[in-house]
Amino acid sequence: MNKTERQLAITLELQRSKLVRAEDLAAQFETSVRTIYRDIQALSEAGVPIVGAPGQGYSLMEGYFLPPVSFTAEEAVALLMGADFIEQRLDEEYSPAAKAAKRKIEAILPEPVLSESTRVRETMRLLQAGESETRRKEKEYLGQVRRAILERRKIRFTYLKKMPESDGNRKNIREAAPYGLTLVQGNWMLLARCDLRQDLRHFRLSRMTELAVLEERFSMPPGFDLNRYRPPDDRNVRVVVRANPELADRIAETAHYYLEETEEREDGLRVVFRVRRPEELMPVVLGWGGDVEVLEPESFRRRILEEAENILKRY
Repeated sequence: MNKTERQLAITLELQRSKLVRAEDLAAQFETSVRTIYRDIQALSEAGVPIVGAPGQGYSLMEGYFLPPVSFTAEEAVALLMGADFIEQRLDEEYSPAAKAAKRKIEAILPEPVLSESTRVRETMRLLQAGESETRRKEKEYLGQVRRAILERRKIRFTYLKKMPESDGNRKNIREAAPYGLTLVQGNWMLLARCDLRQDLRHFRLSRMTELAVLEERFSMPPGFDLNRYRPPDDRNVRVVVRANPELADRIAETAHYYLEETEEREDGLRVVFRVRRPEELMPVVLGWGGDVEVLEPESFRRRILEEAENILKRY
């Protein structure tokens, strides 16, 4: 980024953020604070009405507004494909908004930029699974939960857990205060404070049924920031397997979340996973068939043997 581009970007940032410190601008544009001071001075001398508040930062004088800026072909592709993604993955309230945004962007692009961005977009495509009943329900719930978050209302739903409780039951009714939504590996996850567990929990929207938005309101914890939130890593159980080395790529693709380390040995590929419960790995381990042997824990090794014998009985 040259000096002219950086100074325009600084002006846009001031217009967007209202009040910005020189240190934050320096970090954003990967330059020194002294350079930012020089840029601010140059912009002021060029007639941009920048106001400096000692100890607080810089802002634009109220009422000052930049005319619409032009987009490069790459910027246009980023905006248009972003709108494609929103149209596909957000709820029905945002789908028409995304289509309208695309039309507006395409309407203001100069012909050369529009042609180039169209050519680039023709080489890339966003694909998603077909619109099954589960997907449609997930989109519907996404809209309900999103509005509940904005209105600070609690929700109630029946949840189908991935692993059953000790009594074999996988379903239970939850009431929760929804804090935020995250798209993880193509699945919408809700971060919410569960009344039953009295703690933050993660819920997959596709496992919810009978969702209802309640009249009861809640307050966000002071200082909570979804973008900075990191869930605690409670995967404390080690599972060790010996695998055919030719299976390494499949293991990395299908169980990467649990994968801790791999080591090639004379007797095969030694793979270590970290999980909350060994049963989480049951479907993928069985899917690898005879190319994998569970070494530890012994209880999981026996569990795999029992499941293999049950499969054999059916054939």
